[in-house]
Amino acid sequence: MLTVLMECLDQEPELAQSLAVLVSGAVEGLVSDVVVLDRGSKDGTERVAEAAGCRFHSDWDLNQVLGSVRGEWLLLMEPGARPQFGWVDEIAEYMSMNRDPVRFSPSRHYRRPLLKRLIERAQPLETGVILSRNQALGLARADMKLSELARGVKSRRLASEMIPAWAARTLR
Repeated sequence: MLTVLMECLDQEPELAQSLAVLVSGAVEGLVSDVVVLDRGSKDGTERVAEAAGCRFHSDWDLNQVLGSVRGEWLLLMEPGARPQFGWVDEIAEYMSMNRDPVRFSPSRHYRRPLLKRLIERAQPLETGVILSRNQALGLARADMKLSELARGVKSRRLASEMIPAWAARTLR
């Protein structure tokens, strides 16, 4: 089983886009729960999370959150990011045969402009990170952001692609 974790700050529409894609994983029995960590949103982020059945935390200790999740595996992703077709089957197969962390492949249709790719590093959660709960607990600190947790993880790549969160912001 997989627990999805997202950290939000005034990202109601982006969160809704990600949650809509995650429904297929829940229907297939892959996604056991979704946890939304909020950093003080003033929009409807909490309403969207609760309407979708997510656990919502506005004040949290990352170690406690990781200790309370249902899944043995975690998907850390940005609100607005969307895994693409085939992700459920590929992740289920990967989790059954591997223990190493893994990331999605970058979307071929949503690429940052060449100059930005040369100048700026990709964000740590741009293609998501899937790792075991035990690996995350070994790396996490109470006050750590999900992006900081993801930064320290060496990982493989899945064939499945993820549309990055920044692409969701361009659709508004």
